Amino acid sequence: MLLAMDVGNTETVIGLFGPELPDAPEAMGFARASGEHGLAFHWRISTVSERTPDEHAMVLTQLLDLEGLDLRSEITAMAISSSAPTVTTQLRRMANRWFSELDLTVIGPGTKTGMPILYDNPREVGADRIADAVGAYDLYPGASIVVDMGTATVFDVVSAKGEYLGGAISPGVAISLEALYTHASALRSVELVRPRSVIGRSTVESIQAGVLYGFAAQVDGVVERILEELGQATVIATGGLAGLIAPHTKHVQHVEPWLTLHGLRIVHERNHSGDAS
Repeated sequence: MLLAMDVGNTETVIGLFGPELPDAPEAMGFARASGEHGLAFHWRISTVSERTPDEHAMVLTQLLDLEGLDLRSEITAMAISSSAPTVTTQLRRMANRWFSELDLTVIGPGTKTGMPILYDNPREVGADRIADAVGAYDLYPGASIVVDMGTATVFDVVSAKGEYLGGAISPGVAISLEALYTHASALRSVELVRPRSVIGRSTVESIQAGVLYGFAAQVDGVVERILEELGQATVIATGGLAGLIAPHTKHVQHVEPWLTLHGLRIVHERNHSGDAS
């Protein structure tokens, strides 16, 4: 079975792909391509750059143990995409020490993705952006726009031919809220939930309305401008905040919480022959 890890700046998402796990739930919130193995288990943990290779191995072992799975006997391959170079290095060291017999894919320069990267400097494109684009084109063949709502809000554009064209990056919800609390001493941290109305009747509701509807409008505004240049395209939202923001947009058609993991699995399979399940 394939263990896939997407390391973000704030959180790391881990998924286990395999067709015949005991008591495994159905693929959760995930649109699977026909005939392909789905996501059986997933976890979300904090990204900690100080973790050593041994600590990474311990965390993975404990996560699988929660589901009654043994890391050393169940996992036959690993795939990693990472936005944190320090963590990437430590995960490579972990794999080399504890899992040297497994097929390992770490998305980076030289990795075979099967997708032409039409960036001015392809090396600048983050591994998660490539995985998102590959996953989107597999699930929804044709032109697409992926909106990844995490630490940053990232827009990635795929052509109808399956080429990565580029995109746009803006500060995400968490970054914006942190700046708001830091520079406006009268405002405090609030839970991000849908307010009763777009017209907030308390400071908490006003912040909730501004964040929720403001970022939804940002997504629609950027998508509309991309569509003006690109033409018709499928709009897909992913990332930790997609479920909160996307329902209030006009243009998002699909929410795929595990899109990056799906793309990561595909890239792994393109770099290693045989089935990793």
